[in-house]
Amino acid sequence: MASTKTWFESVAEAQRRAKKRLPASVYGALIAGAESGITVDDNVTAFRELGFFPRIATGQDGNRDLSTTIQGLDVSMPVMISPTGVQAVHPEGEVAVGRAAAHAGIAQGLSSFASKSMEDVIAVNDTLFFQMYWMGDRDRLLQIMDRARRTGVKGIILTLDWTFAHRRDWGSPEIPAKIDAKVALKMAPEVLRRPRWIKQYLQAGGPPDLSAPNMARPGEPAPGFFDAYGEWMMTPLPSWDDIAWLRSQWEGPFIVKGITRPEDAIAAADAGVSGISVSNHGGNNLDGTPASIRALPGVVDAVGDRVEILLDGGIRRGSDVVKAVALGAQAVLIGRAALWGLAANGEAGVGNVLEILRAGIQETLAGIGRESIHDVTAEDVLVPDGFVRRPQGASV
Repeated sequence: MASTKTWFESVAEAQRRAKKRLPASVYGALIAGAESGITVDDNVTAFRELGFFPRIATGQDGNRDLSTTIQGLDVSMPVMISPTGVQAVHPEGEVAVGRAAAHAGIAQGLSSFASKSMEDVIAVNDTLFFQMYWMGDRDRLLQIMDRARRTGVKGIILTLDWTFAHRRDWGSPEIPAKIDAKVALKMAPEVLRRPRWIKQYLQAGGPPDLSAPNMARPGEPAPGFFDAYGEWMMTPLPSWDDIAWLRSQWEGPFIVKGITRPEDAIAAADAGVSGISVSNHGGNNLDGTPASIRALPGVVDAVGDRVEILLDGGIRRGSDVVKAVALGAQAVLIGRAALWGLAANGEAGVGNVLEILRAGIQETLAGIGRESIHDVTAEDVLVPDGFVRRPQGASV
């Protein structure tokens, strides 16, 4: 289907439309990568290095099964929405994403720093995972977790692949603590160049709300984004014993996000987690970290028979999803791709991106002669010499 005013045929086209629609600083925040962007670029480039050998004359009827499970929950395809914060690309933010994900039959991750509350999002998508950072003392962590439990969240994603890397060689876009008259005046030149974006917000009642509703303490208003962010920054990093304790406080699915080293994958499995996400925080943490897909085979070799493995980073096509599954992932998470769709056309834009991925998975399965996503194996992917990255001298 060719692109139209209300439909785009690739994630790349969604990105181009997002760039045209968003103020420069908002778009800059979406594409940001730490330091020189080596990792954010490699997340995408690595998928291009992987190939397929097609199969022909398979006699298949064209009905291909994309359905699978993530942490025991039925989903229509091996794709999940990755938790991303400060979704100032559209007034409905995570609620619009949630409706699109529910319509597509997939799960959604919701960030601690989301612009919408978990209660509002679960109302439109009950297959919701809540993402936590290690922040505050244990009582604070339990308070956040208890709210998620009362809300009906299906699982917890503990994000450990960010230690506050804010440097950008090309300059970080400024994110204000709040939008007041001074900030509005400063941003006016770039905002006025994007009248459709600001019109949406004015119609919705005002400029983006930069609070963190999911970090509100009982009986208190939502803190500002940077207040919540500061609480996380001031908290010492956890140990694996801490993670084992937190996991023991949650009865359902518990995923640790941010694994690239096989020994960390083993430690996570020993801590009792039910899943891990091979991730480098979209290239926003330690620059020079290998692409997630390059680290995946080593993690699968280490713990693939002990925990469910997901992958986050660089997914732009349905064929990328198939490559990740072939190398051992149960499913993938998408972040920027969904946000570009949201910026381009709201809820419909997110649904558009999900349909692009669904069609790409189906087409790839047809090309490699597989009737089901569960039939895909490592034999379906051409992996060049030197592609996989493992720590030098690692024993696992």
